[in-house]
Amino acid sequence: MLRYLANASTGMDRTAVMRLLCLISIVLAMAVLPARAQERLNVVATFSILGDFVQNVGGDRVSVTTLVGPDGDAHVYTPAPADARKVADAKLVIVNGLDFEGWLSRLVKSSGKKATIITATGGIAPRKLGSHADPHAWQSVANAKIYVANIRDALAAADPAGAEAYRANAANYLAKLDALDSEVRAAVAQIPQDRRKVISTHEAFGYFASAYGIEFVAPLGVSTESAASARAVARIITQIRTQKIPAVFLENISDSRLIRRISAETGAKVGGTLYSDSLTGEKGDAPTYIDMVRHNIKALTSALAN
Repeated sequence: MLRYLANASTGMDRTAVMRLLCLISIVLAMAVLPARAQERLNVVATFSILGDFVQNVGGDRVSVTTLVGPDGDAHVYTPAPADARKVADAKLVIVNGLDFEGWLSRLVKSSGKKATIITATGGIAPRKLGSHADPHAWQSVANAKIYVANIRDALAAADPAGAEAYRANAANYLAKLDALDSEVRAAVAQIPQDRRKVISTHEAFGYFASAYGIEFVAPLGVSTESAASARAVARIITQIRTQKIPAVFLENISDSRLIRRISAETGAKVGGTLYSDSLTGEKGDAPTYIDMVRHNIKALTSALAN
């Protein structure tokens, strides 16, 4: 081609040759870009925290779609028709499991396609809450590492050509999670033992409590679908007073009125917002999982350490 253009240039002016070269470059770029886009592995994650894990492991080899987005509540989520199309187009669907996504089976059925479902909590020993498993396993950073390992293996199996990249990305991210776990433990060590008790909106922090030694008392239970009875509220108020619980916390996915009422009746400090089931948008306090954990421990330390 270049030899042809060189010969042709004897009968064409330089400007015409340059224009022809630019046109050829544009045509080639348009042909290559769609092929590259098709190489990206199409992955659906059910909620924002999982989406962040997938993006960190997948990097630029994956295209991640998150069903329940920033500040969304997966407990009460109702899938839209567009979600069925997203699942139908996906190579993998990454889910939390532990009955967190009660709407998932209906969504997969409505998609008309038998999607490859990967349960990211595989290998995690679930906490029990009555007859139910506690689904909020990501609140322990050690468990988050299991999520990441499961996602790494699933991506490598679906895209063997990218296996080495997924392993490298995961190793880098797991090192960051190790450092994060150390940060949390160092921060908790600053809180006096008798002040490591808080009230939060619903029981999403059991794994965090088990891992790091802060007691969380929740007036609602495991799901934001349930409502607190007058008796339950009275019991919480009594508990705060008798145990001298120093702080209560809001959550980004829950109605703040209950916590503010409890605070007003007990004098316990509103320690701020904790992020439990969802990340925020990019401009929020918790746009990534690591940001979320750092924000939560900073809020806890600020409210409880003094």
